[in-house]
Amino acid sequence: MKSKKMIKLRTTLALFVITAALFTATSFSQFRITPNDTLTSITIHPDSKVTFRVYAPKAETVFLGGSDIPNLMNVGKMSLIAEGVWEVTVGPLDAGSYRYNFNVDGISVIDPRNPQVSESNMNSWSLMYVPGADFMEMKNVPHGAVSEINYYSTALNRFRRMHIYTPAGYENNEKEYPVFYLLHGAFDCDDSWSTVGRAGIILDNLFAEGKAEPMIVVMPAGHTGPFRFGAPRDTTKPFVDEFLEDFNKVIKPYVETNYRVLTGKENTAIAGLSMGGGHTLNIAIPNLNQFGYFGVFSSGIFGISGGNTFAPNYGPNWEEHNKKFLDDKSLKENLKLVWFATGKDDFLLETSRATVKMLANHGFMVKYKETSGGHTWNVWREYLNEFAQLIFK
Repeated sequence: MKSKKMIKLRTTLALFVITAALFTATSFSQFRITPNDTLTSITIHPDSKVTFRVYAPKAETVFLGGSDIPNLMNVGKMSLIAEGVWEVTVGPLDAGSYRYNFNVDGISVIDPRNPQVSESNMNSWSLMYVPGADFMEMKNVPHGAVSEINYYSTALNRFRRMHIYTPAGYENNEKEYPVFYLLHGAFDCDDSWSTVGRAGIILDNLFAEGKAEPMIVVMPAGHTGPFRFGAPRDTTKPFVDEFLEDFNKVIKPYVETNYRVLTGKENTAIAGLSMGGGHTLNIAIPNLNQFGYFGVFSSGIFGISGGNTFAPNYGPNWEEHNKKFLDDKSLKENLKLVWFATGKDDFLLETSRATVKMLANHGFMVKYKETSGGHTWNVWREYLNEFAQLIFK
């Protein structure tokens, strides 16, 4: 009797194994092995040229996209080189992080073989890094943490997000740190400085080498809705004013309440690129009693040299609107640094020059430099590296 039960059990197990094997084989047979399964989508060559590949077997045309990769209008078209595999080689590229995507028959998609991504305003991009710039290389040094913070804005009556960098060791001590508010540009978001901008890595290296004072860095979302210049259709309030309200009433108090930050203008800095540079001026100038350092990267007062591109208090009217702050000598006391930098090929070069001249006319001591390069992350990472070494000293 016992023997019959054992035989029956063995038969049942055998049938189960066979059934499972057949089910597995059938399931996997539905997913044919393709070149995409082993495809290397990015190859960075020793000469800093980069080859991009994507598997798109039914595509008719494929283009490489990416705002900081030069001359893509002429060199971005990809060629079909194998069964469904498209390829293009570009460069050589300067050292740094690059966002890219693939435009497949008019549809932009990220690289399915690359898990590294960077957000912009309303989009996601694949992210790759070309080595060669020591200040932003990943090194074996103590590393800080970048946190994604969701908060409810009582000023805007909606949930918002920001990223906050804390230096290595913050979690294990009770030390208070100076705070640096770092703002993004028009086509970016609060994720951008910590991904394509490599802010955390740059700061880690500076702190490890003793070139900068350890600090907390706050990277808020500069947009309050979908990308738009000027006033949205449903209100007369420009979105820049919405952000300023959120910054002054919610973001800054949130940081000072929830993080161990040193207060006072000598411990508070702000800087931003492009649109974020404009935000920096709109925040810092009326609040010079709160900020001891401010930096403007590739920016200024948009429209200051003609044409009101924003709402009534911006563009050529900005100087008049802020005259009482610009001319108040007491507000300039203990203002330790006003720093501007712009690339010589930047389309906002004249805006930067006009803004620096205007500030100088009101008695500001402005440190201004023009560098090689244009309106790209290649220069903004360098500006962050330099500006961070000048503050809180």
